[in-house]
Amino acid sequence: MAWRIVIAGGGFGGLYAVRTLERILPAQSARITLVNDTNFMTYAPLLPGAGAGSLEPRHVVVPLRGELGHTDLRLGRVLRGSPDELCIHVRTLEGHQETLQYDHLLVALGSVSRTLPIPGLREHGIGFKTLAEAIGLRNHVIRTLEMAETLEDPARRAEYLSYVFVGGGYAGVEGLAELQDFAADAIERYPRCRTQGMRWILVEARDRIMGETPPDLSAFTQRELRGRGIDIRLNTTLDEVTASTVRLSDGDTIPTRTCCWTAGVKPHPVAAELGLPLDRGGRIQVDSYLQVDGHPHVWAIGDAAAVPDPAKDFKAPTPPTAQHAIRQGKLAAKNIAASISGGRRKPFRYKTKGVVVDLGRRKAVADTMGIKWSGTIAWLIARTYHLAMMPGGNGRRMRLLVDWNIELLFGRDFSELGQIGGRTSLSDELEEQSAGGTGDDGAPAQADRDGALH
Repeated sequence: MAWRIVIAGGGFGGLYAVRTLERILPAQSARITLVNDTNFMTYAPLLPGAGAGSLEPRHVVVPLRGELGHTDLRLGRVLRGSPDELCIHVRTLEGHQETLQYDHLLVALGSVSRTLPIPGLREHGIGFKTLAEAIGLRNHVIRTLEMAETLEDPARRAEYLSYVFVGGGYAGVEGLAELQDFAADAIERYPRCRTQGMRWILVEARDRIMGETPPDLSAFTQRELRGRGIDIRLNTTLDEVTASTVRLSDGDTIPTRTCCWTAGVKPHPVAAELGLPLDRGGRIQVDSYLQVDGHPHVWAIGDAAAVPDPAKDFKAPTPPTAQHAIRQGKLAAKNIAASISGGRRKPFRYKTKGVVVDLGRRKAVADTMGIKWSGTIAWLIARTYHLAMMPGGNGRRMRLLVDWNIELLFGRDFSELGQIGGRTSLSDELEEQSAGGTGDDGAPAQADRDGALH
């Protein structure tokens, strides 16, 4: 009888675990099932590039079916787990619930944006965690430029030309830097906006940005951003968000229509529904072998697991980075195979080898084996690293190369494509669309669906 192995989550950890299991376990000896809510994996480090128009959105995702061999991909959402009965409960894509039995379960659910009970944040904040959010933010920036260009009052125009990012981690720094670089190119097409100028603000609660990196690299990145005119507010938190303002803990109230929230992540909420032990941060407790405490048939990796970090003497969890999730996925697969065959498990020993932070075209900072890089050299290192790490073989890497080279040669495209992706009925299309792609009143027909600016 074939062993039943279920992997919950198709991110970095889940995908690399499946690929490793397919390689080391004969197809007839194991029935592998991957449960994920989409049929692709997002290469998250390239989200800022997609948001800034440097990369075609489809080129920063990896189709799962193209990467899987004999694994059964089940599109659906994990609802809860019953570890004593060795099963999880899933809602499939078509809406019905089913129970998946397993001999071994690997939880790789990842993380979601961590929000705080700040007045107005949920109503007016913008996320930057998914591909849809990245493209939506790009559309939003273009729309603010378009609207600001039509206004006569400089004070009102300033609301649309001010952009606040809250959270100075990797996502916040790279997202702000890429979009600011994109907007600096775009504003040349908007005479009024160009004359008035933009304002970009990064808000960080701690005393330095990118706290996961060495202090000297953090300081260098901070100098680079400030040299581009970006206002960095350290030891500052967000107190309130309204439709047209942001109030900070330093007492400043900033007129803005853009508040992007990138202040950290938290384990996927489903992790708390699996009946497994959690740490104080809501992550699943595992040992150095990635096995869940008290559950020999359950394993957990990635952002949803508290994997002891060897770089911190196993006293704190590993950071939520792709390089850790990939290696945890590979090791978990090998340890599952060892448990099945009676072999020897191995502990997780990986330590961070380096950091690359892309800050826009020809701008980056990097730390490789203790050597610090900046400028064009760091930018080349960052792009080479992402090319090497991108799953999908040479075909997908070639797509990235083509996108990057086209952008370098011909510049970015500044079209706002908010209407793409929304499904309408034929009657809606006939009623709302004109030959110019606008509604009867001249506004984009999808404005209400896409979230028009207030």
